[in-house]
Amino acid sequence: MNKLAALAAGLLLGSSMALSAATADDAVALTWQMWTGSDADTAVWQHLADMVHAKYPNITVTLQTSSWNDYWTKLPVLAASGQLADVVSMQSLRTPSFYQVMAPIDDYVTKDSFDTKAFVPSIIDGMSTGGHLYGLPYDVGPWVIFYNKDKFDAAGLKAPAVDWKMADFETAAKALTKDGSYGFGATPDLFPQWVTASGASYIKADGSVDFTQPDVVKAAEAFAGLVNTDKVAPAVPTGSDPGDFINGRFASGNVAMYVDGPWSIISQKQNVKFALGIAPLPTGANGESVTAGSGFGISASSKHKDEAWKAIQVLTSAEAEQYLAENGRALPARTAQQSFWFDVAAKDVAGAKETLAYAMEHSKPYPIGNNWNTVENLMTQYLPLALAGSEPAAKTMETIQNLATQQ
Repeated sequence: MNKLAALAAGLLLGSSMALSAATADDAVALTWQMWTGSDADTAVWQHLADMVHAKYPNITVTLQTSSWNDYWTKLPVLAASGQLADVVSMQSLRTPSFYQVMAPIDDYVTKDSFDTKAFVPSIIDGMSTGGHLYGLPYDVGPWVIFYNKDKFDAAGLKAPAVDWKMADFETAAKALTKDGSYGFGATPDLFPQWVTASGASYIKADGSVDFTQPDVVKAAEAFAGLVNTDKVAPAVPTGSDPGDFINGRFASGNVAMYVDGPWSIISQKQNVKFALGIAPLPTGANGESVTAGSGFGISASSKHKDEAWKAIQVLTSAEAEQYLAENGRALPARTAQQSFWFDVAAKDVAGAKETLAYAMEHSKPYPIGNNWNTVENLMTQYLPLALAGSEPAAKTMETIQNLATQQ
């Protein structure tokens, strides 16, 4: 090899080594915390994590999952100990309580001319607080009734109408309660949705909560009565996770109806062995369903915020939203991708398209007051007493109200 060729070869080798070193140095490992309810859910989120790496080969996203309840218990602990993931999953209802653990993304949106108008406006509002945007949403949707269509048919009941009322629901729940099976699954976390659907309101004009208002107490008595008086819903055993308990009963055919959101269709379609249907929440006078959603933000403590911004754009991209919709994991927050959910994920679920179209039109953002995370924890802790009939619902409402105003 002549000197010129040797020099060229040396330069090429040096350049290759430098490029390899630069690539290695530029490699970024991100962590992403997300809740999951099943192996099917986890597989969907892992697919999205892989999508980030496919678009940005230097970025690897490691998914860290936990159950829904555990997620919110661990989040403040991880934040306080400096162990929060780079990408933080956030529900719109909890944004006002946890926004401090995330970095506002307004500057990124402005710098990249990111189009937030591609999303349903209410969920962009839900991911914002104090005039700042803290995350990009992936889903939006109203709470609905999931029901066992086979049970309805066997009981000679027609499928719920999109505008059915509380009286219609109660009639169906009683007809479906027999032979050791129940018509409905009532859990403490459903109470705010049920109050709003009944037509009552626990939010005062100043944004604070008041669970001692007469119409709220009346709704609480009716809700608790489903368990301890009418006995159309099973009592959740002490120490059990209410959601897991009712989901298990529904999947086994022991509970004919329960409240959930479109985000759970993927799990239910795989878990149940019967024809699945969904219907809007039954309403009382002036009652409405409520809607909310979730998304992904950047940890305030992340050392890789620029890369995390790239990641959350991929996680909420049109391609990701289509994938989530087709797999039934989410009614997309991006309006242009919602048709995939209706046409693919929900096509074999009775009443899905009519229900979601009606519920989205006849719903309002989930009303939350100040310190809502505390309020929800109090409901989870104290409402089982009313459901079990251990104390009057009015006293339970008073206890929750008193403790909520002290914290």
